[in-house]
Amino acid sequence: MIECPKCAAACADSAIECPRCGIVFAKFGPRAADPVPSVAPLHLETPRQIARDHLHNVKRLGRMALLAVLVVWTWQFARVPMGVAVADSMLHMPNLVFHEAGHVLFGFFGRFMTVLGGSLFQFALPLALAGVFLKQHDQFGAAVCTWWAGQNLLDLAPYIADARALQLVLLGGKTGAEVEGHDWEYLLGQMGWLRFDRTLGLGAHRLGLAVMTGALIWGAIYLARNREEPPEPVADW
Repeated sequence: MIECPKCAAACADSAIECPRCGIVFAKFGPRAADPVPSVAPLHLETPRQIARDHLHNVKRLGRMALLAVLVVWTWQFARVPMGVAVADSMLHMPNLVFHEAGHVLFGFFGRFMTVLGGSLFQFALPLALAGVFLKQHDQFGAAVCTWWAGQNLLDLAPYIADARALQLVLLGGKTGAEVEGHDWEYLLGQMGWLRFDRTLGLGAHRLGLAVMTGALIWGAIYLARNREEPPEPVADW
């Protein structure tokens, strides 16, 4: 005997349908369970993630503001002749500090390198800092330091171009003619390039502008491609 799955009436094993309710056993079966719709779990940000997102947004806005300032600054340098506005820039005095430090650092390598060391260190220091930022995977910081290196070329350009005229007012408040020359008068004289002072100065000025413009493009591309905060590195246990 079997039991009807609908009315629970007793039926013969060979019965095709229920004698009480009339259902056909072959057509009656357990109804397939309706598929349960999948619901994506809610993503709840932790306070730490919220703080990271906020910090990223603040950092990004700060970088955009700095880039805008550098663009305006570059335009101000580019629209005037060589030497104009460079000495009046707020960067001139910090650059001068590193220039004088370069004389001290290269003072152990003979007079030529001691004299060259001022201009060399003034230009090389921002590039070294750019390399440090690249090592730390901070391309924007590297771009800013590269811009600074280009600005240092603009700072040095009138100094180079003044090798023969010696009319540039030096740190002590006197011109090169009053103190018997200056760095680039000595350097170009030693190399036999004194007659090229103006050409070399203009070349340094134009190269500086090119470096500054390239650094700005680099920084802008980086900001455009990195709108989102990169994920935190997974700890290696």
